[in-house]
Amino acid sequence: MGSVKSAAAELMAQYPDVPSLQAYRYAAGLSQDQAAVRYNDVTGNQTSLGGTSVNAWESWARRRGLGSPPPMSGLLILCAAYGRGPLGVAEESISPTELIAEAYERLPIEDQLALKTFTEKKVSSGGPAPVTPHEHDATRSDFPTSHDQVDQIGPEFALAVPTVEYGNPEIDVFTLPNPQPGRLIDLTWDTFGYGVERLSQQIKNLGKRLDMDICFGVNEAGLVMATFLASSRFSRCRIGYLRCNKVRDGINLDDASFYPGAKDAPTIVICDFEVKHADVIGYLTRQLRERYPKAELYFAVFGAMTKDRRLDVENFDDLTGATIMRAAEFEAIFIAATMSPPGIEPPLELR
Repeated sequence: MGSVKSAAAELMAQYPDVPSLQAYRYAAGLSQDQAAVRYNDVTGNQTSLGGTSVNAWESWARRRGLGSPPPMSGLLILCAAYGRGPLGVAEESISPTELIAEAYERLPIEDQLALKTFTEKKVSSGGPAPVTPHEHDATRSDFPTSHDQVDQIGPEFALAVPTVEYGNPEIDVFTLPNPQPGRLIDLTWDTFGYGVERLSQQIKNLGKRLDMDICFGVNEAGLVMATFLASSRFSRCRIGYLRCNKVRDGINLDDASFYPGAKDAPTIVICDFEVKHADVIGYLTRQLRERYPKAELYFAVFGAMTKDRRLDVENFDDLTGATIMRAAEFEAIFIAATMSPPGIEPPLELR
């Protein structure tokens, strides 16, 4: 009997629009009504879930503004239900974060915290020992000078990205392998700093000098990136701040956001920590173009999620956010690293 996880991963690789929640049901060989029956069976028929609830959960995972998110308890029951496989007799362990990989950040914050606590306790009580990249041996410097000294970084590869006319389209990207699938990767300061340094080098090797008027940071993690890049690469240009608030159908910009004054048709770089499925960057670019007409916009992102488990992608369009980034019509895009679902967390969980 094949693995439900493997079948779900293959399905999502072939059909990127299919959310994890739906892919795992397909991999278990169940219709929505059959999934509801299996759900009730797992609970000893103490529940009376119907196929309409399964449909609502999958609709929510597929697109903002539709359906409703499954509760934490429901995710745990679905893990057991789908882990039984097509014949209902298997006992495959499925993590709840794998079921809602691309929609994790759209869960209510209480469920996000509950899922994070659950997966941490599961690993500490019986799963594989967590990687501890914070620990240094007696001969290691606390400040890495190459990727060999940063524990979380995987193989590097060249990737062609959209760029300026006559610019260099190839950038060097590193991978962030997840040693504990289903859990967010908590980045160390070493890794975070190495990623910012990688973005700085990509900008330097663009093929033309970039003189920025404003370096915008998206939320606190992006603001840290913007501060370093503005100082190291853009002659201490002005720094802006885009503070995003989550709302039911997307995001909006908080009043605490800061928009520096600029000349007509300014050159602006937007620094964001990660890009996944949600069209956050599209919304932000529209807001900035309204405020700064005729602005030239560039995009620097720390982590970009891939469509399947392979991190050293061959094409830019193998990234989940490729369509979103292309639609934003940036002059050039810079990416430090690739990652798999559910994603990464910045040091100190900067937001």
